[in-house]
Amino acid sequence: MCAPVATDAYKTYLDELTRAGLLIPSGVKGVYGRSGTFEHVINQFEVFVTRMGAHLDPEVMRFPPVFNREHYARINHIHNFPDLMGSVHSFLGGDLEHTELVRKFEGGEDWSRDLDASEVMLIPAACYPLYPTATGTLPPQGRIVDLKSFVFRHEPSDDPARMQIFRQREYVRLGSADEALSHRDAWLERGAEMLRSAGLDVEPVVANDPFFGRGGRMMKATQREQTLKFELVVPICSEEKPTAITSCNYHLDYFGQAFDIRTADGQSAHSACIGFGLERIALALFKTHGLRVDAWPASVRQVLELG
Repeated sequence: MCAPVATDAYKTYLDELTRAGLLIPSGVKGVYGRSGTFEHVINQFEVFVTRMGAHLDPEVMRFPPVFNREHYARINHIHNFPDLMGSVHSFLGGDLEHTELVRKFEGGEDWSRDLDASEVMLIPAACYPLYPTATGTLPPQGRIVDLKSFVFRHEPSDDPARMQIFRQREYVRLGSADEALSHRDAWLERGAEMLRSAGLDVEPVVANDPFFGRGGRMMKATQREQTLKFELVVPICSEEKPTAITSCNYHLDYFGQAFDIRTADGQSAHSACIGFGLERIALALFKTHGLRVDAWPASVRQVLELG
């Protein structure tokens, strides 16, 4: 008898989550509603994140999940991740164009081709809207910013941890190379300690972003060679392919150059961030501790202040 294919584990866990009412299917892969219990776990983990970052006295900023299209054009996302992008299109025509749009809609034709690009893109990372607001000279101590947003990546999947729309909570450091790298390294250790205290047996691994195409292979290798990106991974549906639930990234001066962000001494600013994948962390907690929060270990409930 043949062993079940690996995708069965993802579908099985997704079915368990939907039967328990924790995720609510929308009819589109990777797009789900969340129950009150699911949201409560995320909210309490965020309280934990806030508590563990309070010593930084960060600025708190919250952006909507859309990004100025002109700003998007100043980064290389369209070159590196065209398969993941999301563009917001709207109807911009008049009466005649509307009549044709309705005709196509009612006739079962592809009416979406009659829509035009709006001024915004869906953001692929919570930190992207920050950088255009930081143009100019940083204060002498640099900046540390606490961010959260829904982000979009077009990668429909039966894997419940690979959502198309999900939330990231980040701490971003803008400053010198040493300041940015120190921030990344400190949060790599601190993030691992936090997740382990919540009962998740995470492992830090050198990682790369999913750069697109033939040129992407070289960029993946370069990112790994320079150890710019680490992920904290834990098995959710597969021991062989553990899931990244948190990432710690050093961007060099990429965003400093793209948006003319300078340190107090006039150098191009470097940046780094930790990004907690909130839905993925919740999914890892439910997989590890069970679907009933009231049955989770007392130590975990205490760390997350679940009562």
